Amino acid sequence: MQPTFALRIFLFWLEWQARRRGIVSRSVPVDVIPDIPAPMPSAAALAQIRRITGRPSFPECLSSLRIRKWIEIKVPGEVGERPARLYRPRGKVTGVVLFLHGGGFVHCDTTSHHGICCRLAATSGAMILSLDYRLAPEHRFPAGLRDAQGALKWLRQVVAPDLPIAVAGDSAGGNLSAALTHWSRTDPDITLSAQLLYYPAVSGPIIPPSRQAYGQGYMLTTELLHWYCGQTLASPEDLFDPEFSPVFAETFRDLPPAMIVTAGFDPLRGEGELYARLLRDGGVAVRYRRFPRMIHGFLNGYALFRDGRTALREGGEFLREAFRKAGSRSS
Repeated sequence: MQPTFALRIFLFWLEWQARRRGIVSRSVPVDVIPDIPAPMPSAAALAQIRRITGRPSFPECLSSLRIRKWIEIKVPGEVGERPARLYRPRGKVTGVVLFLHGGGFVHCDTTSHHGICCRLAATSGAMILSLDYRLAPEHRFPAGLRDAQGALKWLRQVVAPDLPIAVAGDSAGGNLSAALTHWSRTDPDITLSAQLLYYPAVSGPIIPPSRQAYGQGYMLTTELLHWYCGQTLASPEDLFDPEFSPVFAETFRDLPPAMIVTAGFDPLRGEGELYARLLRDGGVAVRYRRFPRMIHGFLNGYALFRDGRTALREGGEFLREAFRKAGSRSS
């Protein structure tokens, strides 16, 4: 089996662009600890990365037609307020979702994931709060997680005192979402009804076979994973912190029902599979879905890839069902 024809063309184009610009991808052994912390890129290079990855994957005006409205707001983070977007679906609101975007903790933002949030809101019937949490390397771990905790508290107190709440995210956002579920057990005011994790990065130094099999040639490389770690973490010990690597949590009991989505040709595929097993062993209801011919980040290509649209629709349906069950229990 191979990635879809469209993805093979895309990967070939990426490789051609790299060769044209004289960029040589290094083959990095998966069992080598990354340089942590790694040297920061220049301000100009970082700005360029964020400019490129901060573009919407589909015209925002068209994505927004699926929902009733969306607004730019400010929500409490750990230090001051953070920008966010609040999406309201058509019809009755069934719950609220804190959505945390991917991008290796370094790039992407609410704009890059606008269409994803519109589709999730439309399918789930829930309001979606997309948080622009602080990014590395200017703000290293656990800054982004602390911002997400502040936003989740605000959602419960201000937006949804009587509505069920869930967390969702892709890649680095899946990491933050998983960490939030463990943290939420320490706050008596926050009960989460679901967690939706798209190709989450959750295993830290534990290396599943997928990192060896797909760490070169499928866009997200081992070299890039090491770079993200070096930009995000302040010390190698952080790799073993359960707030960064949720697989090291003391217990997986009493966590909300989960849906975990992975891509077949993704070095992070094994992390999602491992986390699904750990949750099930802890008594958590888990729905696992793998899209065998996709690569990491395929959600952002939903306009081109049917599997991206399917993953978002099924994720929204999972959230809708979780909110329905939570409403039945509270009534």
